[in-house]
Amino acid sequence: MSQPRTLKRSLSLFHVIFFGLAYMAPLTIFTTYGVATQASHGMLPAAYIVALIAMAFTAYSYGRMVKVYPMSGSAYTYTQKSLNSHAGFLVGWAILMDYLFLPMINYLVAALYLAIYFPSVPFWVWVISFIVITTVLNILGIKLATNINTLFVIYQFFVLVVFVVLSIKGILHGMGTGTLVSIKPFFNPDVPLSSVMAGASLLCLSFLGFDAVSTLSEETKNPDKTIPKAILLVTLIGGALFIFISYVGHMVYPDYASFKNPDTAAYEMIEYVGGNLLTALFTAASLVGFLASAVAAHGSVTRLLYAMGRDSVLPQKLFGSLHPRFKTPVFNIVLVGVLSLTALFVDLVTATSFINFGALVAFTFVNLSVIAHYYVRNRRRSPLDTLRYLILPLIGAGFTVWLWTSLDKHSLILGGVWALCGLLYLMYLTKMFTKRPPELNFDEVDLEKDN
Repeated sequence: MSQPRTLKRSLSLFHVIFFGLAYMAPLTIFTTYGVATQASHGMLPAAYIVALIAMAFTAYSYGRMVKVYPMSGSAYTYTQKSLNSHAGFLVGWAILMDYLFLPMINYLVAALYLAIYFPSVPFWVWVISFIVITTVLNILGIKLATNINTLFVIYQFFVLVVFVVLSIKGILHGMGTGTLVSIKPFFNPDVPLSSVMAGASLLCLSFLGFDAVSTLSEETKNPDKTIPKAILLVTLIGGALFIFISYVGHMVYPDYASFKNPDTAAYEMIEYVGGNLLTALFTAASLVGFLASAVAAHGSVTRLLYAMGRDSVLPQKLFGSLHPRFKTPVFNIVLVGVLSLTALFVDLVTATSFINFGALVAFTFVNLSVIAHYYVRNRRRSPLDTLRYLILPLIGAGFTVWLWTSLDKHSLILGGVWALCGLLYLMYLTKMFTKRPPELNFDEVDLEKDN
């Protein structure tokens, strides 16, 4: 008897939102706080507003496409079905950069943090420990992983609340600007718009998480309604949180030029606001955030590999199989864990470059897929539909292309090499483009509901 290749529908809107927020990691604002603050000349809240607007258009496009194709493949599926099967493959290949390297970054950074506090413990011990934990959680099931991530996200919010409360108390006692209300973080005639845009270009990828939500379509109850809502809510909640926290940070510590090291500026601000106690809470929350993001990222890439394996784009027996008990793609989960061991050898800059390139490729083509499916193929061309299915996606695509052009040479070279490898594999798979790559057969995908 053949093994049913179905994913288990068990996730509610609440689960999916917290999955996206865990992937996004609420404390990620502090990772780039110093660098982005200096790039935007102290106008970090304004830069986050620009970034949120840019991401909102693309989140809208993801919501449109998941209604049509509520499948695990995300941007890979949308492009394949709306534009071209060959383009879909190449987009899926590009997304692999994003998803494959994001878990590894979490393991790498978390291990670096722990190595500082526990120098006697070898670096590789921390890396392998994190990989084993996240691999086991994902094998046991996505609902367990999302439930644990919910606790992790709640703890991060707790630390953010403590930070805000102590910051407001400090401001009222004369710290920082000495006032809770100011327009300068949002509008300052002395700061050029180009500086705000430069800061925004560093922040857009902080919103990674809303797109990962779409990979849970086959494990979510009523995905055609739940996933679009979750995508938009994750984007808006994350954006509002980033804007608010960056505003509070500016008011309590406005002298961004005094940071000793932009890379660790958040620690300087945290220590200034709350001393050793808040620093300890923040460090613990950062590690929890890395683990939560790793669990979510690890789960997302295995769903993408599952969709491509079920598709026979990758070997189906390996990548398209599910564990009979856990209903999870165990081979994919273990494979990603093994690949994440590259955290022992790859530096953070290289891994980040891959993520930047892959994410922006996906964002661009999802926007284009909306136009191809609704406006071109289905001729949705009334005035309202023209706005919804042509103008808004074009704006989203324009933002992502602009961000694409802002990537450094390192990112473009690495991304180009990866894309070339994907093109060569596609040529092999299609016998020099003489046949189409395998496509999803929706009639054969029997989705099991969790009653």
